[in-house]
Amino acid sequence: MRLPDDTVMKKPEARIEPYTHPAAGWGALKYVALNLLKEKVAGGNYRTLLAQNQPNGFDCPGCAWPDREHASTFEFCENGVKAVAAEATSKRATPALFEQFTVADLMTQSDFELEQHGRLTDPLVYDATRDRYVPISWDDAFELIARHLKQLDDPDRAAFYTSGRASNEAAFLYQLFVRMYGTNNFPDCSNMCHEATSRGLPHTVGVGKGTVTLDDFEHADTLLLFGQNPATNHPRMLGELRECAKRGATIVSINPLKERGLERFASPQHPVEMITMGSTKISSVFIRPKVGGDFALIKGVAKRVIELDDEAIASNLERVLDVGFIAEHTVGFDSFADDLRAESWDAIVAESGVPFEEVLKLADIYVKGRAVISTWGMGLTQHKNSVPTVQILSNLMMMRGNIGRRGAGLCPVRGHSNVQGDRTVGIEEQPTQEFLGRLGEVYDFEPPREHGLDVVNTIQAMLDGKVKVFIGLGGNFSIATPDTPRTWEAMRACALTVHITTKLNRSHLVHGHDALILPTLGRTEIDLQKGVAQGVSVEDSMSMVHISYGMNKPASENLLSEIAIVARMAHATLGSAKVDWLAHADDYALIRDGIAKVIEGFTDYNERLKQPGGFHLGVASRDRIWNTPSRKAQFIVHAISFDTPIHRARALYGERLMTLMTTRSHDQYNTTIYGLDDRYRGVYGQRRVLFANRDDIAMLGFKAGERVDITSVWDDGIERRADSFLLVEYDIPRGCLGAYYPETNPLVPLSSVADGAGTPTSKSIPVLLTACGDATSQQALQETSQYEAALA
Repeated sequence: MRLPDDTVMKKPEARIEPYTHPAAGWGALKYVALNLLKEKVAGGNYRTLLAQNQPNGFDCPGCAWPDREHASTFEFCENGVKAVAAEATSKRATPALFEQFTVADLMTQSDFELEQHGRLTDPLVYDATRDRYVPISWDDAFELIARHLKQLDDPDRAAFYTSGRASNEAAFLYQLFVRMYGTNNFPDCSNMCHEATSRGLPHTVGVGKGTVTLDDFEHADTLLLFGQNPATNHPRMLGELRECAKRGATIVSINPLKERGLERFASPQHPVEMITMGSTKISSVFIRPKVGGDFALIKGVAKRVIELDDEAIASNLERVLDVGFIAEHTVGFDSFADDLRAESWDAIVAESGVPFEEVLKLADIYVKGRAVISTWGMGLTQHKNSVPTVQILSNLMMMRGNIGRRGAGLCPVRGHSNVQGDRTVGIEEQPTQEFLGRLGEVYDFEPPREHGLDVVNTIQAMLDGKVKVFIGLGGNFSIATPDTPRTWEAMRACALTVHITTKLNRSHLVHGHDALILPTLGRTEIDLQKGVAQGVSVEDSMSMVHISYGMNKPASENLLSEIAIVARMAHATLGSAKVDWLAHADDYALIRDGIAKVIEGFTDYNERLKQPGGFHLGVASRDRIWNTPSRKAQFIVHAISFDTPIHRARALYGERLMTLMTTRSHDQYNTTIYGLDDRYRGVYGQRRVLFANRDDIAMLGFKAGERVDITSVWDDGIERRADSFLLVEYDIPRGCLGAYYPETNPLVPLSSVADGAGTPTSKSIPVLLTACGDATSQQALQETSQYEAALA
């Protein structure tokens, strides 16, 4: 099928070519230039990119890593530029596009091609008789939503998704509308990424957020980086790590993949480094656990800390443990220490995949550090045991008092720019009773008290016919979620699907009986309400809250802001007897006044936002105030599990069973595909690649460059497969594989989630490989059936 002329691009050459240069540097500048040419920024207004994060500028809609100073000049970030350019593109997806293509036609286009159609300009409704989206007036769109919501016999039959792109103001108004409607069904992007952090840390340190600020990085002498690839996912974090490395801090990368950005980095902010073709060595040590081995590794380090402390006591030397901190601020240490002493070193080494000597090396680095920061990404949080992993890392940090000390603490690194802020202001399917009480008191209603549905449970409820209306505030729900064919089946079973969005994505094509696409302003665009420019605020990964204003002319005169869309949905559905929704859409300061009344830490919200750089919300555990039942930080004991889906599958298949981790390429942000290159991993012009250890490729009877099919091993009788992946020889631990999502999301079983968090286990999928299109594919399916029978 031929795309419109303005979206046709020459197909890039598909090749595998090792990357030997530092991360960022001139390579990043080159790719930024190419991206800007591809996107055709509206009006050639490239000055916009240089103005972001200035006092009168907008906040980058990319990652949640904080800026050193929000009032500073542009801080270069390749992926931030891609995100801004994609939003500021001159390409337009007008109603003419949907007149040209049916939904079936659009479904045949790649995610990259869908992105290249550009900004949506008008609200659209699905016309089943023509299989096309057609224009609809805003009033009629809101009337359709209200009619569906009012017809439901139970508010819990609707689910309201939120992406981390939503501002604090939009998210708060959204949750207020939904709770006044009568449900806590708030599936959101947190459920799929850092939910283990949000559910695990409150039981140890009393808060589901990090305990550090950016200033702590100036004083840290040791940084432990778990399960991260900052060069792709948080490029501005590399600038901070560069400064730490320059002053001599020890940086340890703990990840199955030895990512290039944590080896060497050339900073575009430093002219000398650029002119001299220089770079900075970032990590001085690389520890390579097998996929899913972090829990055992961290427990091994903690065990060694206990052993070193026991030796210090025996030799009458300075204690290794911070006994003062433990005695004054914690409970449960003795049971934790006893469990560590009893743990088997053989089990630790086998389950972590890290040699004994390297575990000791990591422990020595940790105990020599006087100010240690531990950071982590989804390499820790998308496993069955992710909650225990986050908690044992917290335990390890508490052993030496590395929480609530300058230059030390816990630092979960979030993805989307406001995923943390959305949770803070109420996007939470498991709200506290205290929060609901304050919300009801301020707005004079009785909120629903029962917990709602997260992402996985929402999909299951759709499949079961229990949820019939889905409304998505941003995101690409059907592609970001696991078990793609089942998710699509679930979405198509809905009576109504609604997507509030800036650009076309595949989720809009996987629709319910009735369906709406509602185009919204981007964060880069001027948001005028009653002639007054409105700003929106976000919270970054380190609890800093700041406001920003758009600078670009809106992509269409027929766009509404997210807040206006939420307000008009609420007005059409509930009326305005209790809340003047339309007034809140006219003046966002009214929303912030409401947040200040309901949520602790936001007193004088509007005034504090006037401070350059905004304000810090405050994190109790940073001040060694522990909001736990015991009012102290709590050590929690967890055993190494030997009965997991991976263990059970490997018992049947032996070394043929591989563990797959999904990851993203350098040319994508979450599910948004900007291009087909992943240059730091040496992949160009393609995405269906499978990274594998050379010895595993040989053991399985394949050769690098061959294509293979991937089949999940699970116990529910459902076939899950992803076909035709190019085998790429890569430096990855034996028994482990890596591939990009969303291409491999169909392999993640819906029921495979983190215990206690519900996060899909996208980093630990048991799979088998067969030759592409070969008869052995059928053999793999037959063996999977045998495995299921054995479990039964």
